[in-house]
Amino acid sequence: MNLDYLDFEQPIAELEGKIQALSNINDKVDVAKEMEALKSKSNILTRKIFSSLSDWQISQIARHPKRLCTLDYVDAIFDDFIELHGDRAFADDHAIIGGLAQIEDKSVMFIGQQKGTTTREKLKYNFGMPRPEGYRKALRLMKLAEKFSVPIITFIDTPGAYPGIGAEERGQSEAIARNLYEMSTLSTPIISVVIGEGGSGGALAIGVADIMLMFEYSIYSVISPEGCASILYKDAAKADIAAESLKLTSSQLKKLGLIDSVIKEPLGGIHRDPEKAKQLLKNTLKLKLQDATSIPINQLLKERQEKLLGFGKYKV
Repeated sequence: MNLDYLDFEQPIAELEGKIQALSNINDKVDVAKEMEALKSKSNILTRKIFSSLSDWQISQIARHPKRLCTLDYVDAIFDDFIELHGDRAFADDHAIIGGLAQIEDKSVMFIGQQKGTTTREKLKYNFGMPRPEGYRKALRLMKLAEKFSVPIITFIDTPGAYPGIGAEERGQSEAIARNLYEMSTLSTPIISVVIGEGGSGGALAIGVADIMLMFEYSIYSVISPEGCASILYKDAAKADIAAESLKLTSSQLKKLGLIDSVIKEPLGGIHRDPEKAKQLLKNTLKLKLQDATSIPINQLLKERQEKLLGFGKYKV
């Protein structure tokens, strides 16, 4: 079993293994045609599998251990990123990365949730689960952006806000609620992107935006599939069933009007072609930033309010 591939991708892994084995043969001429045939077969199989993914399979891709994290995008997308630290009250939460940056000639305030990839990094960034001081740092940076009329870009990638006792004692729910309140009336354009996993209030706390984007195989929901299954079915193993009920995929959320655009991913997911994914995100941000900054701020705030008040409406 190839651990770089998820369970449902194992047929692809077998073909890729054969291609790799042929590539190690010294006489390339004799195996060239066979390699091309296998590559074509692998491409067709990948397209077939990824054309009919279940919501649970998409959830697995969104959490893939090799999927790019926030800091993987920063150098590729932004110029002159200057990180700013601390909430000026308690501590500097590493799970929230923020600071001033430029995307080509436009200055922006960037804020993102960082999960980490290695064990050491995951511990440092608390697996992408911010504490209250992280959200208060984010709010401090947002208010700074508002003061100088700088657009805000946020990257969402968290299983949820940290639920520990210390976080609750320091006002986790109040910090999240305060961000929701302030972002709803912040006098500067806000663009948010779900790059992996958008979980619960921990994601919403930096996700009240004028333009809401999602990568194709990312997820965004009120609770994780496992958490939902534990509550509804008393069994976390039924996460695949819960995922279908949560409507957490980009295509479903776009249909429901909860997000504005879906960013297509390279075939097989972001981790299969990271450089292409970075370029796709940069190109999209440039276009959306131009759209958001071209709208007068009074009109932008009016449209944001109408958008927020429109959530939750449905037709029988």
